[in-house]
Amino acid sequence: MNNLVAVFVDVADFYQTFLPAWEKHLISSGIKQRNKACLLSVREVMTRVIAFHQSGYQDFKTYYIHFICRYLTNEFPELFSHT
Repeated sequence: MNNLVAVFVDVADFYQTFLPAWEKHLISSGIKQRNKACLLSVREVMTRVIAFHQSGYQDFKTYYIHFICRYLTNEFPELFSHT
């Protein structure tokens, strides 16, 4: 669990630095990007993906159903179904 918090903090620090540079790049290059609201923050998604790669599970769906939905419901209150 402590590792998950550390990963989230690192991701949040990275994203705080990365986002302004990314937005500046998009503006200067003329690339249009949708700004659709989503249920999960980018930080949460990145944390889940990094934790998946550290977990040893073979596929994300199994990791999500058997680990996140079972053991990390307090840390990730916005869980969605993969059915």
